[in-house]
Amino acid sequence: MLLTCRVKINAAEITMFDNNIVIYKFVQDLHFFITGGDDENELVLATVLQGLFDAISLLLRNALDKREALENLDIIFLCFDEVVDHGMILETDANVLAGKVAIQNMDASVTLSEQTISQALATAREHLTKTLLK
Repeated sequence: MLLTCRVKINAAEITMFDNNIVIYKFVQDLHFFITGGDDENELVLATVLQGLFDAISLLLRNALDKREALENLDIIFLCFDEVVDHGMILETDANVLAGKVAIQNMDASVTLSEQTISQALATAREHLTKTLLK
């Protein structure tokens, strides 16, 4: 069931879908979605989406297209990891997120952009596992 109660906040749109709040933003050929329960605050979710989007834009140097996103999927996953941990929002400031991801990216022995997608996913999974075990 799709409830079309669309509201625009900071160029992101909000809608309800099966008792979930869905906040989304389309940029060129990329689609960014954040979902939450119907008891979540829409403004907080919109802030998370905007912070995530801005951090990814900073890290990809405003080259937001499908090819760049796929080549830098590891960086995008690291952004996700820095935003949320165990369902708790950790950070929404784009500059702080981009800084944390850039530092983690420098720690890798092989630059993440030179890895294959499967290697990048393994690296992102490893970082996520380390974060969860802390």
